[in-house]
Amino acid sequence: MLSSKFKTTLAPYADRRLLFVFLMGCCSGFPWVLIGSNLNGWLADEGLSRTAIGLFGSVFVLYAVNFLWAPLLDRIKIPFLSQRLGQRRSWIFSTQAIMLIATLALSQLDLQGLKAVDPWVTTVVLSSLIFAIALASSTQDIAIDAFRIDNFAEHETDKFPLASAMSVIGWWTGYSVPGYVGFVNADAIGWNHVYVIMAGFIGLMALATLYVKEPESDREQRQDAATRHYLAQGYSGLRAWLAVTVVEPFAEFFRRNGVKVALTLLLFVFLFKLGEAFLGRMSIVFYKDVGFTNEQIGYYSKLVGWGLTVVYTLIGSYINLRFGVIKGLFIGGVAMASSNLMFAWLAMVGPNEHLLLGAILVDNFTSAFATIAFVSFLTFLTGRAFSATQYALLASLGNLGRTTVASFSGMMVDWLDSWSTFFVITALMVIPGLVMLIYIGRQFRQSSSQNDQAPEHCPDSRRN
Repeated sequence: MLSSKFKTTLAPYADRRLLFVFLMGCCSGFPWVLIGSNLNGWLADEGLSRTAIGLFGSVFVLYAVNFLWAPLLDRIKIPFLSQRLGQRRSWIFSTQAIMLIATLALSQLDLQGLKAVDPWVTTVVLSSLIFAIALASSTQDIAIDAFRIDNFAEHETDKFPLASAMSVIGWWTGYSVPGYVGFVNADAIGWNHVYVIMAGFIGLMALATLYVKEPESDREQRQDAATRHYLAQGYSGLRAWLAVTVVEPFAEFFRRNGVKVALTLLLFVFLFKLGEAFLGRMSIVFYKDVGFTNEQIGYYSKLVGWGLTVVYTLIGSYINLRFGVIKGLFIGGVAMASSNLMFAWLAMVGPNEHLLLGAILVDNFTSAFATIAFVSFLTFLTGRAFSATQYALLASLGNLGRTTVASFSGMMVDWLDSWSTFFVITALMVIPGLVMLIYIGRQFRQSSSQNDQAPEHCPDSRRN
């Protein structure tokens, strides 16, 4: 009987579409290695200050504003590639080609030599390549998120937490495994050679893109219906196209949720993971300041952290599926704050490997749990006619904290001159988001009751 129940629990994970989502998740997570953890480790080894490293990270602002060009991915088809690969995969493949070229160029940089010639040359060349990777990666994210959403119909809400889990596992696999390879080899072969290896990983990403199947979608029919609506109101063909491309994705979101709830949702998405963003931006610098080696950072933060994330994400997807996304978000928010306090403890104790392992155990569990609920929640809010644009808007706001605001995390640490105080403050950042989550949950329950909506379509549903 136990075996039968176990098989029943695992049965939903056999959907082949979840494998496609996992592979695309790997592609989404990998670029954060190139311009995130590996780059931070390289710059730290070159002697740059914490403030400078934090400011270099401001390029991540592109992830926060990628909704501005997301409508193009919903409406424009890349010639030739779109016919061969489909609209979503053609955009993904094109961005990967750009990242490959920029990464190979980055691997050829001699930062010490450039600094000796002209510091401004160093800054401009390095910033340009980082910008190119970030622009391509943030565009790839739009297409990958739309790919995941388009794979599952609106009524398949029981698949949302599972797809979110596979996406998160893929993201952390693409981020952690190459990151581990980079850090454990950095001291032996140097960061330039590490980036040559990273270019090889991009080649694997391109192969994964060619392997997955383009999702079936009625997106074009829905967009055509919206176009006919604007034409019937007297719009010219060009104005109707612009209205459907630029205005309608955002207007539909506000119509569907109501202005007050929609604004609350957007503010919540921005605030929810702000504290985690501050911690994440400074984690590598923190490990080095405390006294951990590159090899220790690679082993615990990347390899062990990745394995834990895979296990915890699967557990989190089951819990969110059973008890509902709203409750999962609330529990995850409280847990995220608690995990930040573990790093405050580590800051006071010093380079203790056992405590580092404990902090990573707690942090990976809470992060995976909260992320599953967060991604499922955003998927629930996304309309299928403009999946790329609407999800990009929501994800951009979620990224805004960890890209733009968190760029000042290095300044904050320098000003406080205390890692433990810094982590305590990041733990308190979750409180405003939890207050708004209570309001959002009430609004969804009221809306579900008034519309006599089936429980499985509410993000706070329970499954027995």
